[in-house]
Amino acid sequence: MSQSEIVLVLSNVPAEQAESMASALIKECKAACVNLSPIRSVYRWNNEICIDQEVTLVAKVSKAHSERCVQFIKSLHPYELPEILVIPVDAQRSYGPYLEWVLSETQG
Repeated sequence: MSQSEIVLVLSNVPAEQAESMASALIKECKAACVNLSPIRSVYRWNNEICIDQEVTLVAKVSKAHSERCVQFIKSLHPYELPEILVIPVDAQRSYGPYLEWVLSETQG
């Protein structure tokens, strides 16, 4: 297994959309798992400091499905500029059996 076969796709979304987006990522983007973590984001937008309650989605997907996930999140996301990050997983330092499960769930 190469280091780049699995990635994490991360996005902060409004809480009321988090569960439906996570379920859709499993179904439509072949994510093996999506973690939902409530967070409080502080950021600058249009020269104003904003503080929002959000939920971070962390989807475990194969690299092959990552672009589909990015486009899918973008199509559903209500923000003008959604945060969508694709983060490579270091397979040499990660737990191999878990990575193998992610790959088996994201095939096809």
